[in-house]
Amino acid sequence: MALAVALGGDCLADVALLRAEPALFGNVASDPTVSRLIAALAAAGPRVLTAIRAARAQARQHAWALAKDRSPDTGGRVTVDIDGVLVTAHSEKQDATSTWKKTFGHHPLVAFVDHGHQGSGEPVASLPRPGSAGSNTAADHITTTRQALAQLPKRLRRGRQTLIQADSAGGTHAFLNWLTQPGRWPSYSVGMTITADIHDAIKLIPKKAWTPAYDADRQVRDGAWVAEITDMLDLTGWPKGLRLIVRKERPHPGAQLRITDLDGHRFTIFATDTPDGQLADVELRHRRRARAEDRIRAARATGLRNLPLHGTTQNQIWLEIASLALDLLAWLPMLALDGAARRWEPKKMRLRLFSAAARLVSTARTRHLRFSDRNPWTKLIIAAIGRLHTLAPPQPAS
Repeated sequence: MALAVALGGDCLADVALLRAEPALFGNVASDPTVSRLIAALAAAGPRVLTAIRAARAQARQHAWALAKDRSPDTGGRVTVDIDGVLVTAHSEKQDATSTWKKTFGHHPLVAFVDHGHQGSGEPVASLPRPGSAGSNTAADHITTTRQALAQLPKRLRRGRQTLIQADSAGGTHAFLNWLTQPGRWPSYSVGMTITADIHDAIKLIPKKAWTPAYDADRQVRDGAWVAEITDMLDLTGWPKGLRLIVRKERPHPGAQLRITDLDGHRFTIFATDTPDGQLADVELRHRRRARAEDRIRAARATGLRNLPLHGTTQNQIWLEIASLALDLLAWLPMLALDGAARRWEPKKMRLRLFSAAARLVSTARTRHLRFSDRNPWTKLIIAAIGRLHTLAPPQPAS
């Protein structure tokens, strides 16, 4: 089922795509069997989710080991981005309600491991929620972070080598205090809401305190500056070591200023516990969490356009299926593709790789997959298949 979703399916019946090619995919369950299986898994409760997630975590550890210096934990550090995604429902479904954007549907919270600027990213948590769920619900952020950390190799589940990032929905006392509890201590970088006190502090920042911000290529960005205001506010009740960093920039042409903007400049603020580094570097790292929006776009194109089943427990199973499909779509470029192809999103991979015309030919008791020479991506496909063949198969658990 996950493979069908990876290929573009968005409902259980789309597994028929695989059933139509038994020579390639083997025996595939019938639609009634798939439906009964989903119902049985949903009825089994949390123990099924625990088993599925444990298997995904094991597969993830093996994939990262095979990727070596191409894995997202290269250098011993990993970044996890948490964000909410609105999923529209076009019919009455359990927990489908009005959303803050005046749509109707669900509002799951998801988390992705970032593969950096050379790659994409992979999902490590998905928490189903009603459409009316709040954006800054600390309990939901804590649950999602627990799921995400459990998907990482054990050495990355505790300690500052793991960076947790979120937008201003994560900038709450409860969430940050939970992150900084003794024995947990991941690094964090979360957006914050500009309150009246912060707004007043921004007005008092001396002109000489502003330093130029960087663009995506770590070059000075014209019309953008950063400054720190940690010592200008009373941070009683916030975790020790928290720093507040403000970004000031000229708004893009056509952008409307907000009530918190001053002197024709737009202001944003985030909190982090990173103790060192240039302000521009720390701010650039936080701004790069915008790549989470790319991951959400990929998720919408891979099973998250809507939740196709009626019950919440059934749709939780669907979320796990979609997550596994996204894992496969992230591990393929990580293990087998190079250059710009590593950043291809699902739609592009389906067009250029998965939809390539080929024939399965049997000769001398051997099967050959023959691609058309006219396909502009045939060489890329053959090279990727060859690279996958060189990887060591997973060893059975002892």
